[in-house]
Amino acid sequence: MKYFVASGEDLRLTADSRQALRGSFIELSDGVTHYELTGPEDGEVVVMAGGLTIPLFYWDGLVTELHARGLRTLTCSAYGRGYSDRVRARYDESLFARQLSELTDRLGLTVRPLHLVGTSMGALVAMTYAAQHRSSVSTLTIVGPAGLAKPQLTSPHRLLRSDLLAGLVARHRGRQILRGHLGHNVRDPELGAKLAEMVLDSFRFEGSLYAVFDTLQHLPVSGRDDLFRQTGTLGIPTLLLWGDEDNVTPLVHFDTARALLKPRHHHVILECGHMAPFEQPHNVADRIAPFVTAQSERLDS
Repeated sequence: MKYFVASGEDLRLTADSRQALRGSFIELSDGVTHYELTGPEDGEVVVMAGGLTIPLFYWDGLVTELHARGLRTLTCSAYGRGYSDRVRARYDESLFARQLSELTDRLGLTVRPLHLVGTSMGALVAMTYAAQHRSSVSTLTIVGPAGLAKPQLTSPHRLLRSDLLAGLVARHRGRQILRGHLGHNVRDPELGAKLAEMVLDSFRFEGSLYAVFDTLQHLPVSGRDDLFRQTGTLGIPTLLLWGDEDNVTPLVHFDTARALLKPRHHHVILECGHMAPFEQPHNVADRIAPFVTAQSERLDS
């Protein structure tokens, strides 16, 4: 798809504009990445891989809970999201996995194996990273993953195959489609409004809708059973979490994920939609923290 700037994208990310923005920034091979490395300096490092639209602020609640449990966290905005660069490259899982790999390496975090958390589309990125860097991953937590729905030969999918049509729809109806997508992610309308404000604010930067629609073209979010199956053979201790009222990646795929991933632990979070780390950070942290700590103690013993 040809790069474009959509209506409503009235801001530009530059070195000067970033000086007034929250977080840290680092130049990687594909562009500038927006990140935050925070929490107890002696804590085990938990690295987050986010979904299709979310900036690193999405993780704030979970980050606070994990810090309270003695863990250190690395969050970042994937390219095209938050305050990371809108790159003129193919937005696929290789790009996002490379971003995580370069970021953790440049920050000196790969001396000891990391604890990786991936949600929604980020689960696919996390699994790709784990396959490429098996020795660098101590635990893997997968939350409401995309990828297990069957590919559909429906109109929207056919549209994405055409650069011309996809670009036309993205430019003229992309923001409306984005709002509709965000409305299905969480149960609580107040949280839904907070989520929409967070995401749409960062989508004022040029190239944001291009990044989302190019990702939809080049990162398959259905028919990914083989990636799940491959991850299940890596031998990485895995935790699988899922919201019971997830309307984006429905709970009907939970048993398939269990069969393919062979997780050490699994849990369904009650009264929770698609974005469990955002909706129920306390409950998610209650699952992640002991899982991470137990594996770290095994490595140290």
